[in-house]
Amino acid sequence: MLNVPSQSFPAPRSQQRVAAGGRSKVPLKQGRSLMDWIRLTKSGKDLTGLKGRLIEVTEEELKKHNKKDDCWVCIRGFVYNVSPYMEYHPGGEDELMRAAGSDGTELFDQVHRWVNYESMLKECLVGRMAVKPTVLKDYREEEKKVLNGMLPKSQVTETLAKEGPSYPSYDWFQTDSLVTIAIYTKQKVNMSLSEKEVNNKSHFYIIYFSLQFFEFIFFSVRVIESVGKIEIVLKKKENTSWNFLGHPLENHHSLIPRKDTGLYYRKCQLISKEDVTHDTRLFCLMLPPSTHLQVPIGQHVYLRLPITGTEIVKPYTPISGSLFSEFKEPVLPNNKYIYFLIKIYPTGLFTPELDRLQIGDFVSVSSPEGNFKISAFQELEDLFLLAAGTGFTPMVKILNYALTDIPTLRKVKLMFFNKTEDDIIWRSQLEKLAFKDKRLDVEFVLSAPTSEWNGKQGHISPALLSEFFKRNLDKSKVLVCICGPVPFTEQGIR
Repeated sequence: MLNVPSQSFPAPRSQQRVAAGGRSKVPLKQGRSLMDWIRLTKSGKDLTGLKGRLIEVTEEELKKHNKKDDCWVCIRGFVYNVSPYMEYHPGGEDELMRAAGSDGTELFDQVHRWVNYESMLKECLVGRMAVKPTVLKDYREEEKKVLNGMLPKSQVTETLAKEGPSYPSYDWFQTDSLVTIAIYTKQKVNMSLSEKEVNNKSHFYIIYFSLQFFEFIFFSVRVIESVGKIEIVLKKKENTSWNFLGHPLENHHSLIPRKDTGLYYRKCQLISKEDVTHDTRLFCLMLPPSTHLQVPIGQHVYLRLPITGTEIVKPYTPISGSLFSEFKEPVLPNNKYIYFLIKIYPTGLFTPELDRLQIGDFVSVSSPEGNFKISAFQELEDLFLLAAGTGFTPMVKILNYALTDIPTLRKVKLMFFNKTEDDIIWRSQLEKLAFKDKRLDVEFVLSAPTSEWNGKQGHISPALLSEFFKRNLDKSKVLVCICGPVPFTEQGIR
């Protein structure tokens, strides 16, 4: 499944999980919606019980606050009084109580790492956890011994022995016009890059320099996934020789577990917005300068917007600009722009605000999240895709990759469920792609068609799927991907 966390969510014993019929949220009392919570946080009421004071909290003190009417929770070193939020939590009080009087960071990351708790709970902030100071490694002496980015052989051996064979490393070299920083991750990589950090599956590797020369043009990023190498190329403004790369700053050449950090966001500018269907828009966002974002196939990011003074976050899957390069007008460089197909819900909280953005406005975009691995495509022969509505979005990159980069592929079948013909996203592109590439079969299924519709009708069902899941060969390697609303995916995997 795409876009689904690795851990079971909600938790097996959660109030959110229903014994029969799938998953549902806990019914909230009247006046306990998200907007009601936002209004409460802006009312001036003391939600911490400390009259505006921030305190340092010891582990012993945190453990004392473990009741529903006195519940403190620690998330990434910050302690919050979540008692006032109990009745507003969509997952119910029991979910919050699982972290009562303790560090709830790991539990939080398991179920909703994407939630912007800093904004949601800022009026509930009690203070910081009392922690022992840590001693940072001083890399200034190390940098003095670096000659054109290369450590002396004895120092390389010492470093590897200390940090282990899997610890990332870096090097740099230059020509008259270019400076290249090479990062060796020691593993196959799915990578996103900000101004100073590389993001792999479990850690952030940080390279943080005050460069010797600030006048350069950010030129390119090259990711060699098969060997875990990343090259960052800087184009010099002047053909000046660099004696050293720069001065290392705090946390340089360090690995930080992802569980210890929040999501990294960068502000992206809205470049264009166009209608795809009557209620779905194609948004094109431009990444900030000196930023490279590569979202692996099947993974998603989070968009963040300030709404009535509170930052609201929602997950979306980036897509290609189209299924064909000739559909993209004008053609835009992939390393500077990111596209989203988003359905606008008129009564929703987030998407109407997103739709009201003007060209030139900004949206915050997170680093990628997800567990789908591209290795699932190795030696693949039959690919089955089930999508409902905007659950089609993860399938766009999968289709592009499968039809161009999997030499063993024999057949791709897409069954695309919608309510009406007007709801079908990129119908003409899908039909054209299927006409051009005979390995692709596309079937549209409508739940509320007009009398003129000659295609398949209904909802996802065993009868439809038994006909759909026919292999090209009896023993062919098969992959099934499904994405859509929760009832749709749960019915599809039964």
